[in-house]
Amino acid sequence: MATSSERMRAWTGPAVLSFGFRPLFLLAGIWACGAMALWIGMLAGQISLPTAFDPVAWHAHEFLWGYLSAVMGGFLLTAVPNWTGRLPIVGWPLGGLVTLWMVGRVAVAISADLPPLVVALCDLSFQTVLALALLREIVAGKNWRNLKVVGLLGLFIAMNALFHWQAAQGENAADGIATRGGIAVAVMLIALIGGRVVPSFTRNWLAKQLAGSLPAPLGRIDFGTLGVTAIALIGWVALPEARATAAACLIAGVANLWRLSRWSWWRTRAEPLLWVLHLGFLFVPLGFLLVGGAALWPAIVPRTAVLHAWLAGAIGIMTLAMMTRATLGHTGRPLTSDRATTAVFLLMLTATIARVAAGFLPRQVGLLDVAGAAWVLAFGGFAASYAPLFLLPRKIAGRKPN
Repeated sequence: MATSSERMRAWTGPAVLSFGFRPLFLLAGIWACGAMALWIGMLAGQISLPTAFDPVAWHAHEFLWGYLSAVMGGFLLTAVPNWTGRLPIVGWPLGGLVTLWMVGRVAVAISADLPPLVVALCDLSFQTVLALALLREIVAGKNWRNLKVVGLLGLFIAMNALFHWQAAQGENAADGIATRGGIAVAVMLIALIGGRVVPSFTRNWLAKQLAGSLPAPLGRIDFGTLGVTAIALIGWVALPEARATAAACLIAGVANLWRLSRWSWWRTRAEPLLWVLHLGFLFVPLGFLLVGGAALWPAIVPRTAVLHAWLAGAIGIMTLAMMTRATLGHTGRPLTSDRATTAVFLLMLTATIARVAAGFLPRQVGLLDVAGAAWVLAFGGFAASYAPLFLLPRKIAGRKPN
């Protein structure tokens, strides 16, 4: 049977279709930049899309189920072959999957001219086909421990379907249970997968540097924290303002801070490709602490600050960090950050801080301008600087990605 490398080398078509991360990470970067530019234009009254969603709902949907689904697809299509030892999806089947993602973006953008059911089916098609393909590979490879990842993806799809239904009913979908559910799934995936790879990558790098103590191995503290995290997220989705939810979120915030403190994050300052992973994970507990604070002291902790700590901080920074690292490793480049990549990370951090601060300081409208501009520059810079890596053949043929 052909190996993954042999399968990729056998593909003689465009290099961008030789592995799942290539087209989907590229499109994710372009869409994150373009959708934010469109959102800024919509807020300024300069752009009007023929979408059935209200502007805030479109903005929320296209970040969660537009941008994030492309990142998830690129990551999982790349990771699952490594988890299962089975062949990756490459070539025209991959191209067809990518086309489904693009059809979804167009359908949502012009949804005012289409029946709601057609829009929902177009948008859900990419995520559904992706989930079924990954489920087939995990079951065939008997990789049972990662079935929970497909389960979370299925829940993510269900929340997207619910979002479409709420929007079609004229409800405030951007502020509803579906949006909270989508965010909760993303945060849980970061806690689950990020909590596995961040200490692992850090340990490998520190071992090469002979830099003293290493991150603590995966153990009962991690599993207990994941349980608390799941309980807190379920509470936030169902009863976001309840005192019990606030208490659970505060406990989850402290537990995840403790978990992060065991990963030797202070030793990674010399390598941006590593410290950005720790920084992205930091916004998971910060988001929980803000959720708890918003439920207990709503006049002090604004809800928008809570959402953007997770959306821009945990999801935005962590996905950028994972996309850059995976791309460098799977295209045969050294796992180190160049100036352009470091600039992208700093711009994303600026966007996050400015957007969260804007929630606390609503009169400082300049913070929103800073956040939007930094976001566009971060993702535009990522797409532009990494496009050659996505579009050109692997630099070092046959080298096993890290």
